[in-house]
Order: sequence, then C-alpha cells, then structure tokens
Amino acid sequence: MAKGFASTGDMGEKKISFTEIGKDLWAFTAEGDPNTGVIIGDDSVMIVDAQATPRLANKVIEKIRTVTDKPIKYVVLTHYHAVRVLGASAYGAEQIIMSDVARAQVVERGQEDWDSEFGRFPRLFQGHESIPGLTWPTLTFSDRATLYLGKRRVDLQFLGRAHTAGDIVAFVPDANVMFTGDIVEYHSACYCGDGHFADWPATLANIGSFDLDAIAPGRGDALVGQAKVNEALANTADFVTSTYKPIARVAQGGGSLKEAWDACRAACDPKFSSYAIYEHCLPFNVARAYDEALGVDTPRIWTAERDRAMWANLQGS
Repeated sequence: MAKGFASTGDMGEKKISFTEIGKDLWAFTAEGDPNTGVIIGDDSVMIVDAQATPRLANKVIEKIRTVTDKPIKYVVLTHYHAVRVLGASAYGAEQIIMSDVARAQVVERGQEDWDSEFGRFPRLFQGHESIPGLTWPTLTFSDRATLYLGKRRVDLQFLGRAHTAGDIVAFVPDANVMFTGDIVEYHSACYCGDGHFADWPATLANIGSFDLDAIAPGRGDALVGQAKVNEALANTADFVTSTYKPIARVAQGGGSLKEAWDACRAACDPKFSSYAIYEHCLPFNVARAYDEALGVDTPRIWTAERDRAMWANLQGS
C-alpha cells in the first residue's frame, strides 16, 4: 500500500527536552525533530541551528530564558536546509554564521529547498507566515573560525562533507563538547538526499578523533559520555554505508533505481526501520546514492515537484 508523502501524516506534538550536556551547554531536542544547541558564554549566548520557523525558535528561547538572561549574540547554522535556518530571525542575533559553501548553497538552491521541505514537513512549518525570507549569513568562513563569548572559546570547523557539502560543527574546548548538526544522528534516519556518501564516514572519524565527552546531534537524544558518543558515531557510519553499498552495487552493475531501492530496503529495514523519519528519508537517500555511485558529485536540486515524483516512483509502488 502506498505510504503518505514524506512526513505529511506526522502531525502529533513531540515532547521537548532541554538537556545540559556540559557546563552551560544545552541541547534542545524533540523526539527526532531537528535539534538546536545552546552555548552560554560569559557575556552572551550562541545558538547552533535555528529551527524551521520563528514560532518554533521561540520555544527554544523560552527554554533558554529558564537558565540565562544573557543576550543571544550569535546564530550558527551547520548547513543550509530550511528546517535548520528559517527560524533564525526570532533570535535577534548580531551575527548569523555559515560556511562559505553553505551560503553558496542558499544562493543556488535555498528557495527550492524551502519549497521542498515545506511540502515534506507541514508540522515543522506551523507559523511559516512569520518567516521573513531566506536566511542569509552576516559572516562566513572556509575551514575554521574561532569566536569568544567572553572567555569561552568556540571553534567552528569544517571537518569534511557529509550530510551536505557545507556542514560545520561547533566545538567547545573547555567542556570537550561538540554540536554536530546532521553529520551525526541518534536513533533517527540520516537524510542523505543532499549528502556525500563516500566522504561521510571519514568526516565521522574526524569527529571521533576529538574523543568527545558529549555531542548534541542533529536529531535524537543528547549524547553524554564517551560510550554514547562512540555508539552514535558508529551507528551513523553504519547507516550511511549500509544505505550506499547495496545501491552502488546495483547502479554500477547497470540495474534500475527501483532495483537499487529493493536492495537498500533489504539491507537497511532490519536494522533501521524503527528510526525516526526512516520511511520519509528512504526515497531521497536512494536517489542520491544511485547518482553518486554513477559519478554525480554534486547532489541534484530537490524541488517540490521532484519530491513528489520520486516518492510516487519508489514509496508509492
């Protein structure tokens, strides 16, 4: 039986958690919905990923105000996806920060991505009328930038392509904690529709080399303790490779996209079918992996029309 498109049937409210993962470091999570990180410094606050709308961002602000009254000075966006960036205006920050590549992706595909994700995630876009437009950074960098919130240092770094070509992380050295965006997920499917499968495991290994005490992932629970961190890194790598390898075998062997879909499901369903947004992600993941296996390095732009066509071709069958 055909499944309802993407997450259009997922309209129930999620339980919000606000978890301290290091001294004055917080993870706003909501049962597999996009997470937001909060870094409290001596004189100000930094947000890591903004939520999809100002209405949702205000829920983050409500939680922040239970622990600090310091001004929100920075909004760091780990990548360009609409569900991460379109709520940025709510914070009233002085600086909005992305990588150079992420900004270029807003130029190239930001509006298409907004239209696409709006159709996929109606619950996340409640209050969409308050979005003032595409979110543009005031500051970009290529590989690394260091900011100070008073004495507290935050290193923003590009550690390699993964979920997108422009992913960055925020590392807080004094606490040995990292905010990874969607490079790392926990008991949530990785969305790979704009991803780079061949590079992703090495980027995860780069994160692993920090021997972190805690991670705020892109989706799923906050990860406190090295055992939990290592579990999530290994699980994310397994998801990415388990998705890509069977699809690549089919694609490089001359098989069809539908045959690649069947091979992916055979490999991934037994391990990951219970994960948040698993069915939602599958068609987009298969299509991107198939393209990459055939040498398409830059992910094709998803549009609302392409989304529906791909869903009908794969999930609808």
